[in-house]
Amino acid sequence: MKNMRKVRKYSAYILPSLLIVSLCLLTISCTGKNRKGKGYEDIGSGRGLEDSTIPGEGIDGRLYGLKDINFDYDKSSLSSSAQDILKSNATWLRTNSTAVIEIEGHCDERGTTNYNLALGDRRARSTRDYLVSLGITSSRLKTLSYGEEMPLDPGHNESAWAKNRRAHFTILSK
Repeated sequence: MKNMRKVRKYSAYILPSLLIVSLCLLTISCTGKNRKGKGYEDIGSGRGLEDSTIPGEGIDGRLYGLKDINFDYDKSSLSSSAQDILKSNATWLRTNSTAVIEIEGHCDERGTTNYNLALGDRRARSTRDYLVSLGITSSRLKTLSYGEEMPLDPGHNESAWAKNRRAHFTILSK
């Protein structure tokens, strides 16, 4: 009889504890199943736009309709080929008139971290300023500098560095 009371006393704690542990395990297992990566790992829709009509990032690292631009070494000025690409990007932005995009400034690995963050910022801002000069509302264009932190090509040669000196576009909202 005494043992039976102990079992009832502890079962009042054991059953709720098992229920809580089971719910925690269920929650953890469900949240990890459909998690999409961010940035270059995500080849599906852009950040949270799974139900959007605007296409997301493609496997080649560019948005459908929005192409990256590249910069010369240690420069944030736009070349004529970069301006041509941005004119095409501006057409896409006019067609998708409610889209808000982020312009990411990137650099190669040469230079200090602080210098490259500042250079990436200048690249993103010069890109934004040119799009604004083409009639795109500045409130739809956010800028962010990654400096050298997110290289497109991890190589340590001129070919890789040329790919990493860029402005990349990400859709934030449709």
